[in-house]
Amino acid sequence: MTARYYTTAEVATRYRTAQSTVRYWRQIGYGPRGVKIGRRYLYPEDALATFEQKVADAAIKDTA
Repeated sequence: MTARYYTTAEVATRYRTAQSTVRYWRQIGYGPRGVKIGRRYLYPEDALATFEQKVADAAIKDTA
């Protein structure tokens, strides 16, 4: 089974934000965990799911 990796552009499209925002998130330690492969950062699909769950949990906690 091969893991699906997303580029910074694909992550930005998925979250409806700019690529520079995804890069900034990476710089400050927020957002999905990227893996540097060569000169590029790629984001494993499970890292995106983990980030989405963390954001959803925080939103639920804030409304409770």
